[in-house]
Amino acid sequence: MSIKENLQQIKNTFLNHECKLIAVSKTKPVEKIMEAYRAGMRDFGENKVQEMVEKQEQMPKDIHWHMIGHLQRNKVKYIAPFVYLIHGVDSFKLLQEINKQAKKADRVIPCLLQIHIAKEETKFGFDEKELTELIEGEALKPLKNVKIEGLMGMATYTENEQTIRSEFSALRNLKTLLKNKALPENVQMNELSMGMSGDYLIAQKEGSTMVRIGSAIFGSRN
Repeated sequence: MSIKENLQQIKNTFLNHECKLIAVSKTKPVEKIMEAYRAGMRDFGENKVQEMVEKQEQMPKDIHWHMIGHLQRNKVKYIAPFVYLIHGVDSFKLLQEINKQAKKADRVIPCLLQIHIAKEETKFGFDEKELTELIEGEALKPLKNVKIEGLMGMATYTENEQTIRSEFSALRNLKTLLKNKALPENVQMNELSMGMSGDYLIAQKEGSTMVRIGSAIFGSRN
């Protein structure tokens, strides 16, 4: 099937058509991404800064580039002028660096805070206690060039649907809990980025507002 047909098939399965589809284009060449672009996609996710920068330079300027991978602080400056949303903000130091580079680029950069919900130790992110302390404290107030739009999480890599569901459910509950608090000016709890090719339907049932799908659109990774 073509990329256009794959996209249509995925959209037909969506349980929530308000949920945003982010096409994970990492490792994919520009011509493949352009196929998805011509089929109407405008939101693309990359996990490596250099790859994102190279593609952004070659491709149409109405594309929304989502940084979905682990972001190193020394690489923020390269994407600060154009990145649409940074999904994986996993430390306060990274948030400070994004704020610094956003100020230099004369922008406010939207971000999601990555929460560690999986059983694997390899996943990055804040735990619930760290997150609550960050949002309830004073630390975010001076960061005028970032805007926290919500939360992001990655479920355990497992066939066990119950495990995945309970992790996504916990993240949704955390977002709801925070949404009901008095939040700093630069924090909104509107977005919930969770769900990938294998578990996006479970994620949608649990309230995801953005799903990150790669292989089901573009085929297996190169």
